[in-house]
Amino acid sequence: MVTIANVCKRRVFESRASVMLKRIQIQHLTLGMYLHEFCGSWMEHPFWRAKFLLKDPKDLARIQSTAIHECWIDTSKGLDVASGTASVSREEVDAQIETDFSRLEDLPPIKVSLPVPPPPPVRSRTPTDMRSELTMAAAICVKSKQAVVSMFNEARMGRAVDSAAAQSLVEEISDSVTRNPGALISLARLKTADDYTYMHSVAVCALMVALARQLRLNDEQARLAGMAGLLHDLGKAAIPLAVLNKPGKLTDKEFTVVRSHPMEGFHMLKEGGNVPDAVLDACLHHHEKIDGSGYPDKLQGDGISVIARMTAICDVYDAITSDRPYKSGWDPSESLRRMAEWTTDHFDPRLFQAFVKSIGIYPVGSLVRLTSGRIGVVTEQAPTALTTPIVNVFFSTKSDLRIPPERVDLAAPGCTEKIVAREDPEKWRFPDLDELWSGFAENAW
Repeated sequence: MVTIANVCKRRVFESRASVMLKRIQIQHLTLGMYLHEFCGSWMEHPFWRAKFLLKDPKDLARIQSTAIHECWIDTSKGLDVASGTASVSREEVDAQIETDFSRLEDLPPIKVSLPVPPPPPVRSRTPTDMRSELTMAAAICVKSKQAVVSMFNEARMGRAVDSAAAQSLVEEISDSVTRNPGALISLARLKTADDYTYMHSVAVCALMVALARQLRLNDEQARLAGMAGLLHDLGKAAIPLAVLNKPGKLTDKEFTVVRSHPMEGFHMLKEGGNVPDAVLDACLHHHEKIDGSGYPDKLQGDGISVIARMTAICDVYDAITSDRPYKSGWDPSESLRRMAEWTTDHFDPRLFQAFVKSIGIYPVGSLVRLTSGRIGVVTEQAPTALTTPIVNVFFSTKSDLRIPPERVDLAAPGCTEKIVAREDPEKWRFPDLDELWSGFAENAW
């Protein structure tokens, strides 16, 4: 029987067979250790790569000055921790996350509340099938990108955000998510690295609306959450593009400049007026962390507003699943797995559980292997279960050949197929993976 525990358990790929991983506190990191991965998003540190032998004392000092508390080291490539130093193995971490995720489906919805803005006009939100909504969502992506580019350009020139235009955009995005949650959320990932800043705002808006609906917030509150997602990164309009899109390691000065964007955005929106306080708060505090290690105010726990905690989750998810000038995005299901590792320090665990429910254990675009040995890409979520999405299979591991694409509904009566593993896109390098689930070429916007 397939359970959330089984499907969420990390599979170690063949290329990782010889890796000996330990998770340690940053203060225990020493020269000569091989840094395998930071326990946090790459937005939280200035290094463009996370795998390297630590030889430079300056790099060690920079790492220990970041807000990241833990990292993974590979003891097969560098020094081990000293005897008696606290560390956790990959197997121990996997076991804990497996236990946590095994309880997810049975958890009742959590109750949260947001300020209630005025109701929007009545709009058509009749549910649509995935294929139909993908076509409409593609048009919304094109329109939204143009609108957000214009919004950022206006902000760079010191002009106020057109709140009416922003609200209209939020309502279109919200309508699409309401009709079919997977379409726009997934399509917004198909952005070029250069367009990341703009389409990231659209993606986070859609993710916020989906999360609000999972939390059973009303339409007005979902719209407020969407507005927070759309405007949360407006402060990046004040950051030089050469810094935002830099393909290499940031200097300390550049990293400080990037970290100023929440405060810059807050002041832009505050001075422009006519923006709800909850949206201002999300803009200012979406990089705060539950343990108090975030910025700019080092808030912790319930001291961070619900809407800011929601924005933090949606912001990080889209960031790590998107291609950047300095790093390829991670697979959607792998991204959830890594975020689960960070939840204790970074995110509200209850809101993270709701977020996983809102997009699925295997979000659209995830590459998976079925019991038959066929490989496919998730194209749509099942309405009633997290572990039985619809998959477009196209490759046989038995023959090691492409096969004619076939739509497999894992929730259909009599279906004997089950997901047995998540596959690493970097291992297989299928050139048309995005087109297989969306029908659109990569970087369609």
